[in-house]
Amino acid sequence: MRTWCKDHPILFMAYYLVFYLIFFNLLEKSILVPDLVLHCALDDMIPFCKYAIIPYYLWFAWIPCTLFYLLWFNDRREFWRLCLPLFAGMTLSLLFCAIVPNGVDLRPARIAGNDIFTRLVRGLWRTDTSTNVFPSIHVFNSVTLALAYHRCARLRDRKWLWVKICADVLCVAIILSTLLLKQHSVIDAAAGVVLAVVLDAAADAVARRTAPDLAYRRPVFLH
Repeated sequence: MRTWCKDHPILFMAYYLVFYLIFFNLLEKSILVPDLVLHCALDDMIPFCKYAIIPYYLWFAWIPCTLFYLLWFNDRREFWRLCLPLFAGMTLSLLFCAIVPNGVDLRPARIAGNDIFTRLVRGLWRTDTSTNVFPSIHVFNSVTLALAYHRCARLRDRKWLWVKICADVLCVAIILSTLLLKQHSVIDAAAGVVLAVVLDAAADAVARRTAPDLAYRRPVFLH
């Protein structure tokens, strides 16, 4: 199986995508009333913003673009170094939602207007219910991708600093979008960040043993 995955990375991604979509759709259809409704005081202080739909939807393009960039233009081991925490975290998130059905009740009753942003938000809410939110996969993936850019050997030269900054900005924008669109609670977002950091550290520990040159090189001041 390990050899097959190594020789067929695109098929591996395709099969995982099918698995994820089937699992996610089953949860969406079977969990209509969550057992755990997440909410905190900070959620009430965050306003709804329909324009946040832009970075929210950019997430769907950012994941495949990053994976294919690492696969085609970098050491292929960096591609697998990202796949390990990325797909493991998505699977763990789905499993947790299956074991502990959860959701939020933050969406406004209605959205005024009929502009493109409003229509996109309505479309999102029709296809993605307010259940299965903890931890936030949007947040988890965004942080994991941003860490991959900082670790990428091809981008270690200072001239590529702008790429890392752009990745960080997009990561923060996507995290904020999940809150501004009332898709997630602050609790979900925080859990997504924690899960990303923990799994990236675990993948880094594996890399130190199997491919030391791929281990995350932290700035000297962090040591």
